[in-house]
Amino acid sequence: MKYVLFLFVGLFLASCGTPVPLTDKIRNEFGLDNEQSMAKVQFLTSATIILERSKESGNQGTTSDGTLIQNSSKEQDRIIIPIGTKCVFESFSGDDDEQIVVRFEPGVGHTISFGMRAGQSSGKYYLLADWTKKEGGEIEYANSTYYATTSSGTAYIQVLRKKLQKTKRKDRVVKGMKV
Repeated sequence: MKYVLFLFVGLFLASCGTPVPLTDKIRNEFGLDNEQSMAKVQFLTSATIILERSKESGNQGTTSDGTLIQNSSKEQDRIIIPIGTKCVFESFSGDDDEQIVVRFEPGVGHTISFGMRAGQSSGKYYLLADWTKKEGGEIEYANSTYYATTSSGTAYIQVLRKKLQKTKRKDRVVKGMKV
């Protein structure tokens, strides 16, 4: 009975793909150079992406008895894309299609761009944002400006890769010859 259980566990693990970073090497190997071929691929995130934005408002005044009042309110909006979240190819952007735009949910502008960073030799497609802002990486998402947290900057897109090998074997036992 133990062996049957090991067989089922082995078959289950063998059927799963391994997430690997999308690189130019993989794109060339599998011919992912046009929008039709990229649309057939399932993409995943390698790390949790957190997008934040906030609005603050307030006013100051005095009451009828002369007390100073300061009123303020803050509204925060966060979008969390957990590690391993599936996404689909939306389009290429940039010169020579070096950026990949993926969609995580339906709706206008619900896309994020990934691309290779200048000076990196890993070839991975990392989250693209304007990292010059003190709030974090500035990104347009759902037609609003959000700021990606610094930990989100390590996120890149992955693909599932599975290796299948089929082998046919034919055995024949030779009995030998006698004089």
